[in-house]
Amino acid sequence: MSNGFSKSRLARVREVMRGHVDNGNVPGLVTLLCRHGEVHIDAVGMKTLGGSDPMGRDTIFRITSMTKPITAVAAMILVEECRLRLDEPVDKFLPELANRRVLRRIDGPLDDTVAASRPITLRDLLTFRMGLGAIFAPSNQYPILKAIKELQITGFGPPDQATPIDPDEWLRRLGTLPLMHQPGERWMYNVGSSVLGVLIARASGQQLETFMRERIFDPLGMKDTSFSVPPAKLDRLAASYWISPRSGALELVDGIDDSKWNRPPAFHDGAAGLVSTVDDYYAFARMMLNKGGCDSGRILSRPSVELMTADQLTPQQKAVSGLTPGQFETRGWGFAMMIVTARDELWAVPGRYGWDGGFGTSWANDPREDTIAILMTQRGEYPAFSPVYQDFWTLAYQALDD
Repeated sequence: MSNGFSKSRLARVREVMRGHVDNGNVPGLVTLLCRHGEVHIDAVGMKTLGGSDPMGRDTIFRITSMTKPITAVAAMILVEECRLRLDEPVDKFLPELANRRVLRRIDGPLDDTVAASRPITLRDLLTFRMGLGAIFAPSNQYPILKAIKELQITGFGPPDQATPIDPDEWLRRLGTLPLMHQPGERWMYNVGSSVLGVLIARASGQQLETFMRERIFDPLGMKDTSFSVPPAKLDRLAASYWISPRSGALELVDGIDDSKWNRPPAFHDGAAGLVSTVDDYYAFARMMLNKGGCDSGRILSRPSVELMTADQLTPQQKAVSGLTPGQFETRGWGFAMMIVTARDELWAVPGRYGWDGGFGTSWANDPREDTIAILMTQRGEYPAFSPVYQDFWTLAYQALDD
């Protein structure tokens, strides 16, 4: 039986991706395309800009926000075991977030608040409707942003793997802030997954990484996925870059030997802290496409995966939310992942779900096409603006053949 890919068009994937390396858009990358169970993996370029150590199938990447769906799966494991419930307040495990106050206006003083209309629930964390999230504005624009900066609270911007703050202190500081919006009112990015990681640790009685390893990583064979890179594997880590706003050139963000991921962090960030490889993340993606099943048994039930990958946002919430204007006109949001709701791109098949990492990684499952696609690179840029990202997803779908 055909695997549903055109051989000549698969060659085009490598050709165009190689062009991005040759043109200096990225030092190197790894791609994975899977359809009907047949996998194609390709590695091109180098781990460092101007280096001689080639990208490989076992190269380790900082997957940043592709951590979020894994954290959501960890939470749903606890839901299925009746240790957490979706619509119960999180106050039992997170008393720091009880009795919330809410800003009257997002740009108002921190003491100009009203009482929260209801407690924060697990569903609020999973759907990013807890009332706190990233605002992409200068820190001096709003008093709440100034307070976040002064308190040195991660979760409102790029991951800070070197923070000395442990989960309890992080949540204590977060709990001194009012909410930006009422719980359940609107979608706000990122912070929900960071809080979710603390909730999972407290509800399970284990460190977040320990719980993930026992319940997700080990059963799926994800041997290289972790919140840090041990010394024996450090030579497999790719350096991370971003696009300089001044020169437009690649500038180093995080190296290899001196990487901030080269030691276990004080705070296991459920929003953006993990590193992984293309094969490890494929194992996670395949489990999701198999509706929770894997070779060693079952991670989640089919109904849980179906709930996670269903759009949770109302039309009213979509109208006032998004990382970019109009983001939710053709997209929805499930449990820590994007859901395609209408076709506006070659690769935008309704029902397709997944998420991206701000350091250049991307993943999506497409149940209708029975495909998994993963891009691993370390070019920090908003994914939708990245030519590497745009070309990869175009190439993934132009290669379909049936």
